[in-house]
Amino acid sequence: MGVAIALVLCAGASGKPLLLSRRTPRAQDALRIRGGAAGGNLVPLPPADNLPSGPLPEHALTVDAVLAKLGVTTETGLTLSQVAEARKAHGRNELEAEKPTPLWQLLAAQFDDRLVQILLGVAVLSYVLARLEEEPNGWVEPAVIVLILAINAVVGVWQEASAASALDALKQLQPEACKCLRGGEWVHELPAAELVPGDIIEVRVGDRVPADARLVSLGTTTLSTDEGSLTGESASVPKLLDAVAADARIQDKSCMLFSGTVVANGRGRAVVTALAVVTATGSATQIGLIQRGVQQAKQDERRTPLAMKLDSFSEKLTLAIGGICVAVWLINLPKIYSPVAVALGVAAIPEGLPAVITLCLSLGTRRMADRNVIVRKLPSVETLGCTTVICTDKTGTLTTNQMTVVALVMAQQKAAQADDALREYPVDGVSYAPQGRVVGLEEATRRGKGAAQLVQTCVLCNDAEITYSDGQYGRVLAEKVGVHGTAGPADAAAAATHYSSVLNAGHERQATLEFSRSRKSMSVLSRQVGARLNSLFVKGAPESVLPRCSAVRLSDGSTVPMSEAWRRKLRAQFEEMARRPLRCLALAVKEGKALGPLATYDKDAPRPAQTRLLSDTSRFASIESGLTFVGLVGIKDPARPEVTTAIGRCKQAGIRVVMITGDSAQTAAAIARDVGIFEADAPPEATAARTFAGSEFFELPTEEQDRLLLDSNLVFCRAEPADKQRLLAQLERLGEVAAMTGDGVNDAPALQQASIGVAMGIAGTEVAKDAADMVLADDNFATIVAAVEEGRAIYANMKAFINFLITCNIGEVAAVFLSTLLGLPEVLGPLHLLWVNLVTDGPPATALGFNPPDPGNMRRPPRGRTDPLVSRFTLFRYILTGTYVGVATVGAFVHVYRSRGIPLSMLANWGACSEWQATPPPPPPPALALSAPPSGVGDVPGFASACDAFGTGPGQGKAVASTVALTTLVCMEMLRALCAVSERESLLRKPPWANRYLLLGVTVPILLHMSVLYYPPLAAIFKLAPLARDNWWTVAMFSLPLVLLEELLKFAARTLAGE
Repeated sequence: MGVAIALVLCAGASGKPLLLSRRTPRAQDALRIRGGAAGGNLVPLPPADNLPSGPLPEHALTVDAVLAKLGVTTETGLTLSQVAEARKAHGRNELEAEKPTPLWQLLAAQFDDRLVQILLGVAVLSYVLARLEEEPNGWVEPAVIVLILAINAVVGVWQEASAASALDALKQLQPEACKCLRGGEWVHELPAAELVPGDIIEVRVGDRVPADARLVSLGTTTLSTDEGSLTGESASVPKLLDAVAADARIQDKSCMLFSGTVVANGRGRAVVTALAVVTATGSATQIGLIQRGVQQAKQDERRTPLAMKLDSFSEKLTLAIGGICVAVWLINLPKIYSPVAVALGVAAIPEGLPAVITLCLSLGTRRMADRNVIVRKLPSVETLGCTTVICTDKTGTLTTNQMTVVALVMAQQKAAQADDALREYPVDGVSYAPQGRVVGLEEATRRGKGAAQLVQTCVLCNDAEITYSDGQYGRVLAEKVGVHGTAGPADAAAAATHYSSVLNAGHERQATLEFSRSRKSMSVLSRQVGARLNSLFVKGAPESVLPRCSAVRLSDGSTVPMSEAWRRKLRAQFEEMARRPLRCLALAVKEGKALGPLATYDKDAPRPAQTRLLSDTSRFASIESGLTFVGLVGIKDPARPEVTTAIGRCKQAGIRVVMITGDSAQTAAAIARDVGIFEADAPPEATAARTFAGSEFFELPTEEQDRLLLDSNLVFCRAEPADKQRLLAQLERLGEVAAMTGDGVNDAPALQQASIGVAMGIAGTEVAKDAADMVLADDNFATIVAAVEEGRAIYANMKAFINFLITCNIGEVAAVFLSTLLGLPEVLGPLHLLWVNLVTDGPPATALGFNPPDPGNMRRPPRGRTDPLVSRFTLFRYILTGTYVGVATVGAFVHVYRSRGIPLSMLANWGACSEWQATPPPPPPPALALSAPPSGVGDVPGFASACDAFGTGPGQGKAVASTVALTTLVCMEMLRALCAVSERESLLRKPPWANRYLLLGVTVPILLHMSVLYYPPLAAIFKLAPLARDNWWTVAMFSLPLVLLEELLKFAARTLAGE
């Protein structure tokens, strides 16, 4: 068993809460990790606060210095008394959940919203006024309002509670048990929570590291860990014993094992292990640093743009309602508790607005789910629409995260000086799918022994396997080159390993010489079926393999000596490929007797000398010498094909893209050019000025940082979690709305800090998903852009139904106010207005949430975080349209009376109708006199008495007039809904049937309204009457001009916007 020894540096995290869900702290699980700081001798262990720290961190000390500093040995570990003291001082190494937020607090928090508070106030006021007026059905309106708010609160509580699962996600990163040395004896199943500073632990391949650790010895040639959960990079990280710089970043701490990471490498019968000694608990661990980052992000949390806009809108609405109520109160001062006050309260408030907003956002989540975006936090649906910057990972998001051969180089001519001595063949494909071809590879070349041996090396010197599941391929150069004389695969599943299986079936693997960092190569000893001698197939870094080659195999199978000219030619080739940048592998073979004793090695009957040769790793380089070079391959993680188009759409939409990656600057800049973050023809110095490694960016003057962030696409390399948080905080300070992608535990603080945290659904850790606002099901950057488009459309739809509801309510208020001002009979009663607000307005407002995006949706710049929900022009539209609705409603009411011979002057004095038989009514003010005052009862034709003209009973006049007014109002609101299919586009360009749900949403209220008119029991309740044909002409005459008015206002909006 190979053994590696390490010193555990940290276990656990800090004693402060770790909150991994943002925006809604009431629904978050708080995580507390007990422990102290790093450092200190262990005989006995002092309290955490008194642990001394050395002048250098453990990763910067030699092995002996670390052991001496900690006062422990790898032979005995801690004694039981030391363990007891340490646990007393530092507590257990575990995550502890805080008490959950009580349900009543979650419910109460849903009413911490200005609009909701206004609605509650109106409900209370409505009930009080109804009681004072002794209205028998006065409880109906406040009860309906409270019911709507209660449903909205229940939805909000469920949404927040469903996001509280961060604790379980973090616990999954901690192993339940570990192997620990206590008092000179190994405890094989020690609970990981019982680890204390100073413990010696052992981890094996596949184990999750229970604490931060410093390696102190290696028993095998290599040791590596998967640190993707901390760094976000998929490649495993080789570990060494040598100390590193004190200020090294996480990726560069090659002598450290980090808590929560997994020991990755080791192959065959040998088991790679590591011993470690715990030196500290608490916030010194990387998970502790992440915890503090999440806490800081929570403190910096800001309200969503929609929440701020609704608050501002609600305040303005409060002032407007208050002003109107005061005006009406002054007009009706003798009748403080008149039904007009109740009607005005009902008309002024859009009771259904909170529920419709929640429903629209919920509908948005379903539409986004259809585009592979899973929304976890409802407000983020709208926030996406004002995104100005997208901070994105590279690996797996901009790229496919599938290392793919894109170039193949073979020697063609015997003379190295020939221009075509080497030929590079491009290879199609951007993924593991064995679809594509080697461009330019002719059949004659493919039949040559050189090409055949290159393919054999690719297949046989390879431990990777392709799988095919659910249409996804998950080594494909051999499948693209093919095998001469072998037919192609029958189907997609067979294509995954078809040619590889053919070659593997003809060879028997005898031994594997594992990769080592010293020689930078690995090889496989294999024998062809029926042959007597073995062949060695080698692959590795060109700078390491080429010096060990003594010959060059041409594509036709002939061999030439490896001259100095050939070495220069090959070196220039791979250096040029590396600059693109491609990761290059040199492929070589060693055949037959050249292998010496290993030529006849048989794994089933090995000879002692052969066994000794293969068991001594120091001899692997000599075995892999005297090689024959067969080819070079260039590998890269290619950009997703759709990303370039997506970034182009971002530019059109005024959205900047910032790439953050752990790769080198050269690789990152190349991918940035490939996908369009940087211009393809930009000079190197221009791209270098926008590419920053580590903390270089933050060393610039603040003014220069701000300038770059506001007008450039940027690339950040070798970034750490703190860098991401700092970058996001700076963007927020500049007023930007930033979306941040992430997949690792280390990304949790940044995902919490960002206005929109976007986690990867395939490669993402559960911690990242729980900290994010939404999750990408396909890990694709193009999906983010599609989500932004949906976010813009959802915001536009919310504006559409808010505009619709507010315009309708302004119309209702105008109708009530105008009728009161003119002294007319009650045009619309509270029951009529409540019916309109809750029944006839609800379905169209909901249907507007299904409006498709406008054609120019992604060609407009993003709206600002502080842009008002209601602009000055929008307010002008509200007032103008609403005023027309109110005037038309009252006008239709008056027109019915005028058609019956009752002028406005009589309507204005309707309260004195009982006196009209004796004396004529007083003349109205000159401004209101539309005809001569009546002289007596004969001027009210068709009614038994003058007062019957203003009654609502059978055969009385007001029922028909109110019915015409209410029907006119309903028809105008339905026409307003049809016009709201787009805020700016004409109905001729975007007709109502572009949203089929809107047609249904308009049809249903009309049918409901017709049932109220023509079903006698309902008509009696609402005090309405059936309409005759002349009445419907009146309705059309007053309602249809609204469409023309809306088209004129849309034209003005397009003109002001420069469209």
